[in-house]
Order: sequence, then structure tokens, then C-alpha cells
Amino acid sequence: MALYATAASVLANVESRRGSIKGLVYASSFQNVKQLYALVCETQRYSAVLDAVIASAGLLRAEKKLRPHLAKVLVYELLLGRGFRGGGGRWKPLLDRHQARLKAELARLKVQRRVSRNEDLLQVGSRPGAASQVPRFVRVNTLKTSSDDAIDYFKRQGFSYQGRASSLEDLRALKGKCFLLDPLLPELLVFPTQTDLHDHPLYQAGHLILQDKASCLPAMLLAPPPGSHVIDACAAPGNKTSHLAAFLKNQGRIFAFDLDAGRLASMATLLARAGVSCCELAQEDFLAVSPSDQRYRQVQYILLDPSCSGSGMPTRQLEEPGTGTPSKARLQALAGFQQRALRHALTFPSLQRLVYSTCSLCQEENEDVVQDALQQNPGTFRLAPVLPSWPHRGLSSFPGAEHCLRASPETTLTGGFFVAVLERVEVPSSVPQAEASAPEISLSAAPRKKRRPRRTVAPRTLPPTEQEGKR
Repeated sequence: MALYATAASVLANVESRRGSIKGLVYASSFQNVKQLYALVCETQRYSAVLDAVIASAGLLRAEKKLRPHLAKVLVYELLLGRGFRGGGGRWKPLLDRHQARLKAELARLKVQRRVSRNEDLLQVGSRPGAASQVPRFVRVNTLKTSSDDAIDYFKRQGFSYQGRASSLEDLRALKGKCFLLDPLLPELLVFPTQTDLHDHPLYQAGHLILQDKASCLPAMLLAPPPGSHVIDACAAPGNKTSHLAAFLKNQGRIFAFDLDAGRLASMATLLARAGVSCCELAQEDFLAVSPSDQRYRQVQYILLDPSCSGSGMPTRQLEEPGTGTPSKARLQALAGFQQRALRHALTFPSLQRLVYSTCSLCQEENEDVVQDALQQNPGTFRLAPVLPSWPHRGLSSFPGAEHCLRASPETTLTGGFFVAVLERVEVPSSVPQAEASAPEISLSAAPRKKRRPRRTVAPRTLPPTEQEGKR
């Protein structure tokens, strides 16, 4: 199967330090990047265990044409993964010949180390900590269906719906085939952490988006009303863009920019599957986009989620163990780009509301970037106070930073994240007063990316897709 060969190639390049898993996966020609990414991450996480089992079973001695990285991927799938439920292609008969020995060596390894679970075989540094307790969040794509219809579908499949959660403890207690409705976002379903829905028909049809709760906050807090013009400045891979389109109900325009052609192509596929028809994609550096361009004169909402260190992502430790804290030089380079991007975004003349977000835990990429932007625009923009009940606030590095939001596995049962909402204090003269009024957002009942300044490509509009499954 192409999946296993591609995964082996990515794994070999990662171990040779030729790039990160995410970058190599997106650079590959494999269509289902999420499936490939998950397989490589998990194979790498169990790398030492797999090496021990393969050596003890004598697999590479018996199959001299089988390359080590491919063997590692195949043995992971056989013993710890999906078990070749998808068929396995020509590799399944080969592994079948050694299946009994491989399983016996895994069992023997558990006995030797006095553990009963596969996860207990991991070295301490590779064991999941608080991040392993983060549940599976699933956003219902309201362009194609409704939360009620999705809940009914899961119930018919034998899942037990537990209603709306009232606390984080409700989410922690999820087990088996139980699921909940998130207490904050009415389109967000919550399943136990190990729930895999990549092959679920609703996901395959674009009715569901697998998206962490913290990643849903930017679009929710921007909340552009139908008919608005919105910029998604650093848009790929596209989950937030599809969320914005759901708020717009496909009425209005989203200008989405990203410089990476591969990520943009994957994003186009994601948006088409999600039924997004109001988005114009452009392979363009956002910093090269002119605020005076007449195409953007009605843009009142901007979502800026720039390239960052990713230090809040649970999978980052799997890609690059020991890189939870990026180097000072890398932080300075990232923060410099982030500051330029945020300053640039705030120059769009009709802008009323902007959400700045990262999946980083570093102050240099978060509070410091926001503080710089506010100092560059004194009296023009302010931090909007949002979600007063959110338990994790911005670091107290400057007055008003408590209006920013932070997220982490420990405090919010999500990935690590940072969000700040900036709103214009004064109305620009080019926009009528009635148009410039920012919408009221009822938050109590609330309903990535490498860039290098180079060539620009004219935007292309995604074709409308069929709106199957609408209620």
C-alpha cells in the first residue's frame, strides 16, 4: 500500500533530521495527510519498542528485502495500530508469516518489563502526560448538517449521548462509546481521547471536522456575520477557514492566503469536502497583500494565525523530542514575523475586529507580539474582554493582558493555545457608522504554515460543492 511506503519514507527522513513530520507529510504526494501523519507519529512514538520486537523476532534476517523503516511501520500497524483492516496490500501476507512470533515477542517484552498495557512500554520521556487526557473534539459542520442530526446519527450507531457537559470533570470521565456536547460551543461534540473517527462516514463526507476545542476559539471569537468580508491571513490547513465559512453561512467572502503550495492544495480539498463556496484561495504572502487594494476595502474581520513554534501542540514532542522550548534564535525569528504580520493586518482601513492566535506557549510569540501591536497603534485598537469565565488567562506582562486567553491540557483539557481579540476603538472615516458596528457576541451561549516573501498567484475561487445532508 502506498500509505506504508510513504510513511516509511517520511520516518526515514525524520530520523535523518531532514525535516519535521508535519512538513514532510505535507510535502508528500499522499492524499490523506491526516492518516499519514497519525501513522508516522505513532510509529515514531513506539520506535524503541518496535525495534526491540523486530530484533527479537528476527524479522529483518528472515525478510532480507524488507527495509528497516518499512518494517517498523508495518509491525506498528500489525501489533499496535489498525491491524491491516484496510487490506494491507502485498504486505499483509508477508506479515502474516511472522505474526505469531511478533505477537509473542511483544507479550514477552511486557512480561520482562512487568507491564500489561502497550503504552506502559514507552520510555518515560515518550509517555503521554496531560496531553493524553485531552478528549477527541469533533466540530459539526453546520454548512452540511446540524448538531442534532449528528447526535442522532451517533446514537443510531450505538453511541451513548450524555447531554451537554457542565464541567471539565464531565469531559475527563468520558469512556467507551459515550459522548457529550461541549459546554461552550454548541457545534462541538466531545468523545473519549482514543476515539478514531477518520474513517467515519460523516467525517469522510465533510459533515464533521476533527478540530481541537482551542483551535475553534479564533473563528468563534471573530464571529463574522453572514455577508461579511473576512481575511484568513495564514490559512492552511483550513479548519479555521471552514469554521469561518460556517459562521458566514457561505454568504460573504473569505480571502484566504498561504504561501505553501502543497498545504494550499490540501486546504482546497478540505474546503471542497466541507461545502465551502465563499472562499477565494491565493498562494500569496500575506505581508505582500496591499491594504489599499479595492478587493479588500470591505474587509472588517481578520483572522491571523501565523507560523509559530508549535510548542503547545501535543504532537510536537513526537516529531522533535526535547523541543518543547524552542531556541532563543528561533523564537526571535518567529516573533519578528508575527509582529510584522499583526502590524500589517491592523493597517486594513475598514478593519473592525481581529483575532490573533498561535499554538505556542511562549510569551515572545503571544503577549509580547500583542503588546507591540497595541503600542504601534495607540488609541486605535484595544484588547476586547472575552470569555470572562475562561479559566486560563494571558500572562500579566502588560496592563490588559488578562483579556487574552491561554489554553493547555492541564487547565482546559485542550491543546496549548493563545488567543487575543483586538477591536477598533474609533470608526474609520471610510466606513459608514451602521456598517462599522461590530456584532454583539453572546459568549455565554456561544453558539499553519511557513511563509517566505516570494511569488504571488492570482486568487482562485473554489467551486460550489453539493450541499448534501442538509437538514
